[in-house]
Amino acid sequence: MSKKRINENIVFYVSVLLTVAFIIWGIFFTKSLSTITTTFFNGTIDYFGWIYLGSALFFILFSVYLLFSKYGHIRLGKETDKPEFKTASWLAMLFGTGSGVGIVFWSVAEPVFHYTSPPTGEGQTEAAANLAMQYTFFHWGFHPWAIYTLIGLTLAFFQFNRSLPASMSSAFYPLLKEKIHGPIGKTIDILAVFATIFGIATSLGLGAMQISGGLNALFGIPNTLLVQITVIAVATILFLISITTGLEKGIQFLSNTAMILSFLIMFLVLVLGPTSTIFKVFFSTMGGYLSDFVDMSLNLEPFGDSKWIGSWTLFYWAWWIAWAPCVGMFIARISKGRTIKEFVIGVLFVPSLGTFAWLSIFGGSALHMIHNLGQKELATQITSNVNLSVFSFFDY
Repeated sequence: MSKKRINENIVFYVSVLLTVAFIIWGIFFTKSLSTITTTFFNGTIDYFGWIYLGSALFFILFSVYLLFSKYGHIRLGKETDKPEFKTASWLAMLFGTGSGVGIVFWSVAEPVFHYTSPPTGEGQTEAAANLAMQYTFFHWGFHPWAIYTLIGLTLAFFQFNRSLPASMSSAFYPLLKEKIHGPIGKTIDILAVFATIFGIATSLGLGAMQISGGLNALFGIPNTLLVQITVIAVATILFLISITTGLEKGIQFLSNTAMILSFLIMFLVLVLGPTSTIFKVFFSTMGGYLSDFVDMSLNLEPFGDSKWIGSWTLFYWAWWIAWAPCVGMFIARISKGRTIKEFVIGVLFVPSLGTFAWLSIFGGSALHMIHNLGQKELATQITSNVNLSVFSFFDY
């Protein structure tokens, strides 16, 4: 293989080597990996948590600024370019890639966890129920979607409007200029790939645990590591099949199908569940979320116990940021031909509102059964086995 070819693929080779080394470390030296990563995570939260909070809030403010600024009319690509996908399919693909697995996994579990162990005050009270929904909105609302918005928009602009490579290093072109093609740019891309692997591992891990837990609960299939690996293998094969058929067929079809099924399930729970309570939860939680938005966005409890914030909020922000290069690159790919204003509305506001609706229907219904109807055992089941939270919810 020529030296030039090796140089072109250096990001791939180094990323693979780092990933394999990390996997080997995790398999054969699990305790060592756990200790070091936990120490690193805690140190990051303790000393750099303010950077995560400040950055996430900045992403929201800057995205809103772009929406109303003179730049909103700029089209991603040539002025004559038209969107490749219909708006409905575009939104379906956005929602699926941004939070599909996570929101299914946590939509029931997270409100119940916050209800039983709230960040402030006493658990299992009316105030705890309201706060639980508010923080769930906070963790899955504007902040993560703003991270995707700004990363995706930056990648799309430099790729389609400045004809730069579809890589994270291109976003640094205004600062680095041609150096993005050298060692500095390659290092940025390697770090982006490595961070993305952690994001993928988290999302795929959550999905595998939930599916294997469901198979155990419904069909008695043992919930073992082998079953979870099999689930991941099947998911990977399906992903590869969808990729080989192209965006226009495979991924678009899967996204549209998933969205239709999601709307069907939401509609059934909305109609058959506590309909009035769900609407109350949506509007009440939205009011509290917007009212306390700045306080929650910047709260680090400097004179109190910040363990809860580190375990939930800062963990989420780190997850979203790690996942952002992959999601942002995909969002950029499917958004050519749209204006910046369309992009911000479609990536930031529409998915956030859809997320709020989903959380209100599932999380609100779960808390209604637990708090209003006294089904305390449901809370116990969910907090003791989060993998079965959705299945336990449907049992009730």
